[in-house]
Amino acid sequence: MSESLATVSYLGATILFILCLGGLSNPETSRRGNLYGIIGMSIAVLATVFGPHVGSSGYAWIIGAMVVGAGIGVYAARTVQMTQMPELVALMHSMVGLAAMLVGFANYIDPGASAHMTGAEKSIHEVEIYLGILIGAVTFSGSVIAFGKLSGKISGNPLLLPARHWINLAGLLVVIYFGREFLHAHSVSDGMTPLVVMTVIALLFGVHMVITIGGADMPVVVSMLNSYSGWAAAATGFMLSNDLLIVTGALVGSSGAILSYIMCSAMNRHFLSVIGGGFGTTGGTPAAAAGGAQPAGEVVPIDAPDTAELLREAKNVIIVPGYGMAVAQAQHTVYEITRLLREKGVNVRFGIHPVAGRMPGHMNVLLAEAKVPYDIVQEMDELNDDFPKTDVAMIIGANDIVNPGAQDDPNSPIAGMPVLEVWKAKTSIVMKRSMASGYAGVDNPLFYKENNRMLFGDAKKMLDEVLVALKS
Repeated sequence: MSESLATVSYLGATILFILCLGGLSNPETSRRGNLYGIIGMSIAVLATVFGPHVGSSGYAWIIGAMVVGAGIGVYAARTVQMTQMPELVALMHSMVGLAAMLVGFANYIDPGASAHMTGAEKSIHEVEIYLGILIGAVTFSGSVIAFGKLSGKISGNPLLLPARHWINLAGLLVVIYFGREFLHAHSVSDGMTPLVVMTVIALLFGVHMVITIGGADMPVVVSMLNSYSGWAAAATGFMLSNDLLIVTGALVGSSGAILSYIMCSAMNRHFLSVIGGGFGTTGGTPAAAAGGAQPAGEVVPIDAPDTAELLREAKNVIIVPGYGMAVAQAQHTVYEITRLLREKGVNVRFGIHPVAGRMPGHMNVLLAEAKVPYDIVQEMDELNDDFPKTDVAMIIGANDIVNPGAQDDPNSPIAGMPVLEVWKAKTSIVMKRSMASGYAGVDNPLFYKENNRMLFGDAKKMLDEVLVALKS
């Protein structure tokens, strides 16, 4: 393939990637967006493999690597549950960071990569290598820790070291110093020492950055690491003088940054405060108000048959899914209940909070998998004004995103965070295993409100009982 044909192919792939992002912005066009992305990536890979920069002697290695990678991808796609999607996404981000690191080292060691460069051009290329490895290392180690937190292998509690901000500052100064040493190195062997030192510090920084972030901020972390992986890819593109990698990386990096901003706004948090860490635990302790006093009111339990009766008599129902629904894998039963109620003329809708679950769009993905119609899945801002006209608000495994303390308690850690105002419905039903606090470890006065009922138990089991009661 000639240089000009490869360039045209890259341009076509770039356009398809932009169309892919546009399609993914709406559930109804997301399938088409994915198709655009698949076609664009196929064109990009073929244009690279058969382009002018790859010799015939390298085809065997490339095909072998593609077969291995495709095999792993097919295996993951067939075996990973939808509930494991957040940690899979984090793991994929780590692979992008690792690839950026390895490409950076390979490019620096390769004697032909910069043989034709002199003076300022060579210095710029070395800066690209240094920054590419730096971003890649932070992305790699940070994503591995995020994978551990999301999969439960590492505690969701924030690990706050003494003087952690000073440690980060010291690491940054050391990285800058060794960057200077790297640029002034007279040979590859001289430059390897500062490059390796920087890489180790960057890996430690990635670990420290994510380990200090509490569980409640994990959706932001996933989005943030997505952005980092994009910038790592863009830096790799500069290293290799590959325009497609630069553009694609910039698209992923900028879209991830925008999404992180949206996530932070949805939690009333600043991006720097998320990076600073410290908010959110794994929960699991009984809810108790500040100062040890219980919230006013009494907890009123409800059983499955009574829940079914309330749903049967309702005209307007809003269902708010949370991570508990994902863990119980109850989305298919939720769909069956929804279908049955709609057949009886009940207006059923789903309220989705931007940070529900463990990654951006987590609940949307689960509901789409269960074939819940797109038109009844609505965002928080679209539904909040409708709760006073709602007969039943059913909360399935959500906690922090329906916490009235965000509006009523100025001392709450989530004060000012926009939430779904389920307590304004005629009756709210909260499905939980116990009275434990949510992932953020924040008390929820909703449980004690007069119009609230608690349906205790595994979400899948209890919803199956509700479904049986509705059918009878």
